[in-house]
Amino acid sequence: MSVETYQVIEPAPVVSIRRANLQDLAAIIAMLADDPLGSQRERLEDPLPESYRQAFTQIEANPNQLLLVAELEGEQIGTFQMNFTRSLTYQGGLRGQIEAVRVRRDWRGRGVGRQMMQWAIEEARRRGCHLLVLTSDNSRKDAHRFYERLGFRASNVGMKLFLR
Repeated sequence: MSVETYQVIEPAPVVSIRRANLQDLAAIIAMLADDPLGSQRERLEDPLPESYRQAFTQIEANPNQLLLVAELEGEQIGTFQMNFTRSLTYQGGLRGQIEAVRVRRDWRGRGVGRQMMQWAIEEARRRGCHLLVLTSDNSRKDAHRFYERLGFRASNVGMKLFLR
């Protein structure tokens, strides 16, 4: 009888979730670029293109947008963005949206993403959102299973029109 060996990965320690600052920008872009989709659309250069700094400045100035990092011992190991939109639907309800969720490759599968999403859910509740939605590309099947385990359900058909 043979004994199979499995690599045991310990769960992640509790991470800190905080608003990103400009010093985090390169680490955030590196996480966004570190997958097949991101590698096609992001420009991980030194120095970063000015467009990233401009976008960061606009996000930071808007109280209805949060660019966040998950941090452990001074290292950025995850990132996501939250946007909050008031609409007339749901009787003038506030909707939270999560996008650009990434966990650094060496921390995937260790509970970091779960902590980030739990933080996002609590922030949406704290702000009085009636609904929390997220976007995830159709090709990210593992991510979809992860979100479903957290209680998210596929409910809409998303469509895009690229303008450039």
